[in-house]
Amino acid sequence: MSDTIFAPASAPGRSAVAVMRISGPKAQETVRALAGDVPEPRRASVRRLVDGRGREIDRALVLWFPGPGSYTGEDSAEFHVHGGPAVVGALVAALAALELRLAEPGEFTRRAFENGKLDLAQAEGVADLVNAETEAQRRQALDQLGGRLSEVQARWREALEEALAMFEAAVDFPDEEVPADVAGRARPILQGLLKELEAAAADAERGERVREGFRIALLGAPNAGKSSLLNALARREAAIVTATPGTTRDVIEVPMVFAGYKVLMADTAGLRETFDEIEAEGVRRARAWAAAADLRLWLVDGSSGEIPTVPLELGEGDLCLITKRDLANGPAGAWAAQQARRLRIPSAEFTTRGPSDLGWLEATLAERVVERLAGSEPPAATRLRHRDLLEEAAERLHSALRHEESLELAAEDVRLAARALDRITGRIDPEAVLGRIFSTFCIGK
Repeated sequence: MSDTIFAPASAPGRSAVAVMRISGPKAQETVRALAGDVPEPRRASVRRLVDGRGREIDRALVLWFPGPGSYTGEDSAEFHVHGGPAVVGALVAALAALELRLAEPGEFTRRAFENGKLDLAQAEGVADLVNAETEAQRRQALDQLGGRLSEVQARWREALEEALAMFEAAVDFPDEEVPADVAGRARPILQGLLKELEAAAADAERGERVREGFRIALLGAPNAGKSSLLNALARREAAIVTATPGTTRDVIEVPMVFAGYKVLMADTAGLRETFDEIEAEGVRRARAWAAAADLRLWLVDGSSGEIPTVPLELGEGDLCLITKRDLANGPAGAWAAQQARRLRIPSAEFTTRGPSDLGWLEATLAERVVERLAGSEPPAATRLRHRDLLEEAAERLHSALRHEESLELAAEDVRLAARALDRITGRIDPEAVLGRIFSTFCIGK
């Protein structure tokens, strides 16, 4: 990190104000070169910015953050200039002429991590906060940035260190005045910790869904009303609606918000037997998406005289909508209600033309989403990476508890469990993993 980096910290395009950040050993020299002098630390000061040839770039606010009291832990500065593309372009050219390097995605936050300003879990919270689209995502990201997972991980590691000390005392000092049951005292510690790790790993899926979106699949035969329902809920023409069966041939995902949580609603190809190669592929994709969904809405045209097949993907908690209740009833409606009772899923007659019907469905979906994603407190783990490491640590503790007769093996399993937990916060982590994580950040963060 011997070089000095810069990058816009505001969105590209025309704006009232654009922010340019710099960080590194040449930050102070750069501020002096462009602004004439270095302002008082952490105090916004108006300065005339000029390039290396003395040409005025803009009149800007300049902020100076000497390290280590900065975001990155290094000497840093910000230039708040007018947000026209020409102004920003001139400032970028001036910084490049001073031999500063354009930052890579996430490089500012990576430097903060490497300088001990954030741990890896908190750095991921920064990325989640930048990408937050809903209130629930914002709250969860702030919780992680605030160190919730880091604090829990530190407590878990402390318990592992206590258990490991007991094992090592029994192994290394068998003839000293050490209590005979010292290794046995580690067992309840590991058992209690194992329960916590397994519970946190199970709860991580809730955190992933808050981040990525609760997945709802619309299933049913062609012309059951799936595309019409998607458009009604999205309040726009997201899917093509025609009387021709099989219009939708691929999965159409539309992001929505219910009760402050992100939801991905998917219109899928009509489920039926077909010899059309393209439509058959659409049906396959529909079934795959539905199988991985958190909730499935089975739509059946209640006015139809044809009896559709029951989707194999339906399960407990799903919902059957008997559509087109504003039309004359056909055999399919009563049949669908009977099948819903057999599957023990609720059913309701529905029409997208009824405002009260749509309001009822939105309230029902919001209730389902809150029931699945809300909790007494936010989940500690929020990513697949966290869940994998928690499961790895739990497996090591299972192994340690099985090695009652071999304290050396039990101690080694405890060490490996601690290493897995350390990778959550980045106390130890392969370089490739760090690169993959920080590459998902935006430029300037």
